[in-house]
Amino acid sequence: MTSRIFPYLGYEDGDAALDFLATAFGFTEQSKMHMPDGSLGHADMDLDGAGIMLGHPPGYKSPRHEGRPSDVLVYVYVDDVDAHFRRAKAAGATILEEPTDQPYGDRRYTAEDPEGHHWTFATHIKEGQS
Repeated sequence: MTSRIFPYLGYEDGDAALDFLATAFGFTEQSKMHMPDGSLGHADMDLDGAGIMLGHPPGYKSPRHEGRPSDVLVYVYVDDVDAHFRRAKAAGATILEEPTDQPYGDRRYTAEDPEGHHWTFATHIKEGQS
């Protein structure tokens, strides 16, 4: 069996997160399950074969709601980081870092989603410096 990692992110408003992640970052919804009270219990999303899971775990409070920095950073490789950046910015993502070439060979930018999770998107452009 091949190991695969699926980050699971908590969201207070899972339905709004589904919309934002699709519009700003290009994820597509694979499945979702609502709870009896109508809240999103669990969802799976995909971006070019890479998956994430999200939902509203019992008692969960988002970083933004708690007034604290995010304790999660999701790092995602995409084919064209500059095009991805333009899409995210046009969709209203909070940009924390503009696209910048890094000494280790990635070009990346960082954005924050509406609940305070940090997302870095990158394209590997060259071999890093040693």
